[in-house]
Amino acid sequence: MQIIHIPAFNDNYIWLVKEPDCNDCIVVDPGDAQPVLKRLADMNCQLSAILITHHHNDHIGGVEALLAAYPHAQVFAPSNARYHFSHTVVKGGVKLTPNGLQSKIRVIEVPGHTLDHVAYLADDHLFIGDTLFSAGCGRLFEGSAKQMHTSLSKIKALAPEVLIYAAHEYTQANLQFALTVEPDNVALQKYQQHVSKQRQMGLPTLPTSLNEQLAINPFLRCGENSIRDSVALELMQPLNNEIEVFAGLRSWKDRF
Repeated sequence: MQIIHIPAFNDNYIWLVKEPDCNDCIVVDPGDAQPVLKRLADMNCQLSAILITHHHNDHIGGVEALLAAYPHAQVFAPSNARYHFSHTVVKGGVKLTPNGLQSKIRVIEVPGHTLDHVAYLADDHLFIGDTLFSAGCGRLFEGSAKQMHTSLSKIKALAPEVLIYAAHEYTQANLQFALTVEPDNVALQKYQQHVSKQRQMGLPTLPTSLNEQLAINPFLRCGENSIRDSVALELMQPLNNEIEVFAGLRSWKDRF
């Protein structure tokens, strides 16, 4: 399976997925049609399917223009009345086989950033939208801290070799916060050095492995004493469980 990042806007990534020896492609969260159309033309490929993780415009804004160019492309998206295009509604636990892809895709419901948010797991590749970023997680625009913590727990339960394809290049900014929370984390320090080299060369920091994120991402580490103590000190109050730690951590990041 070939997976290509297509930059869009200031920091979005649209993910293009292609099987070897096949001219059909699928794309994930095409907020802008033009870079996708250009990449498809450059690769001499046809668009066969579109996967949508949630309803924000920087993830769906290009869908209608892509459908105008490729009217037979399938669209899969979670249920939401704000979609103005025809689509197949997906729910957690469903397995899809979009046109152009041999692998089955498992849908995982991950509310928190929005209430309709889903992720797509294809083999060991997780297209996670705005739920999880490298060294960070999405803001709680619609869901609660408890919902997001539960969603992240679903991700933590996946195989450690799973590769995570987030929709934004937020890694360097997230690392500044993560190192403020957990300055003595050696894995985090080493990861920052790696990311700095990647960005200096103009390379993306994604995908990242789940195993890597379990070592450096504070939002996946709310059960660690180092995270709990740091958040409790910031809030100047005791924290009784992981959900309280996560809620305090997320509010701290919002102010950071």
